[in-house]
Amino acid sequence: MTQISDRTAFVRAQTRLLPTPHPPEIFLYLADEATELWQKTEEELGEIGLPPPFWAFAWAGGQALARYVLDHPESVAGKKVLDFASGSGLVGIAAARVGATHVDASDIDSFAGVAMRLNAEANSVTIHPRIDNLIGCDDKWDVVLAGDVSYERDMAQCVTDWLAGLRRRGAHVLVGDPGRTYLARDRLESIAEYRVPVTRALEDCEIKRAQVWRFRNEG
Repeated sequence: MTQISDRTAFVRAQTRLLPTPHPPEIFLYLADEATELWQKTEEELGEIGLPPPFWAFAWAGGQALARYVLDHPESVAGKKVLDFASGSGLVGIAAARVGATHVDASDIDSFAGVAMRLNAEANSVTIHPRIDNLIGCDDKWDVVLAGDVSYERDMAQCVTDWLAGLRRRGAHVLVGDPGRTYLARDRLESIAEYRVPVTRALEDCEIKRAQVWRFRNEG
């Protein structure tokens, strides 16, 4: 297996710095086409079966969650925040912009860590990338933000159970989701809804209805 010698240069070369469609005040390094970038990443590393480049796109749930945070700064201001399954860092960047005191942004893809850092720099904020699976962890975050985490059954179940545990001990948990199949609707309630521009190649449409959810019985 080869290693990309300069992952920062690779991310810059495969993306463009653009305003995010729904929170346009945030700029991200975004790719135009998912499959081509995925193939290029595998070719550069000489490895098959790498995770998709989620970090190079602004997914509907994350955009909705970022919009909500920007419009409701009181939800994160002065608080320790986790942006779980962060990808590009979009939601964490939104939290940092409106006054979160500390933002962890987690993902399992090392390229995501590079993208998070570049995107945070482009928006003149500081977030702390954590390239690790944090399911089951609790670093005493005041707020946990999770966008687009319900697209695969087993993962959705594990994430939902973990988030519910964090909620029970007092964390404020918000989930951004455009109606993925495995969203735990029976355990959540919608608190905001947005029409979010998305990439047709990824979502099979150009506008996605995305909602922000919280666990039931959370005031």
